[in-house]
Amino acid sequence: MSILNTLQERSGSTCELCGSKDNLSMYKLPPMPVETVDGSILTCATCKNQLENPDAVDANHWRCLNDSMWSEVAAVQVVAWRMLTRLRAEGWPQDLLDMLYLDEENLKWAKATGEGIEEEHKVIHRDVNGVVLESGDSVVLIKDLKVKGSSLVAKQGTAVRRISLDPENEKYIEGKVGPTQIVIITDYVKKL
Repeated sequence: MSILNTLQERSGSTCELCGSKDNLSMYKLPPMPVETVDGSILTCATCKNQLENPDAVDANHWRCLNDSMWSEVAAVQVVAWRMLTRLRAEGWPQDLLDMLYLDEENLKWAKATGEGIEEEHKVIHRDVNGVVLESGDSVVLIKDLKVKGSSLVAKQGTAVRRISLDPENEKYIEGKVGPTQIVIITDYVKKL
């Protein structure tokens, strides 16, 4: 069974955030490097557009989180926390945030995108040219890199797809070179 079919079955073919039955599609929560059922939710076009474009957010649309934040699905709870945090200046979302409980692991997942952190305190990863890197991006190595602890040499020009970001250090990203998952310093990559 495909991920989309599993999500439709789990949600009863409704948006897991607002309950709409129109224009449904899968939304993969960042910073998940690959699509999984546990790291995705089924959303309508309105919710998905507002999740992906913070400038297009209609605060009143998200009053639906009053109900969906109680979902047993961790990914729905994480999205609810992120949106309520993004909207907390509106007043009413803060009351819902005060009631919402996430266990330690899910709260860490919710905070992984930097939601709720003031701009000056966010860890921002940049490539050699200063371009901002995001989880899931693809980069190319700009020089040969010897991988510590192995005989592997990652060659210049090697593409590293679906990178993940170190949440505590702006200079470190992770990605696969061949079958090996390695840590790469951002000074040696260029975004594709």
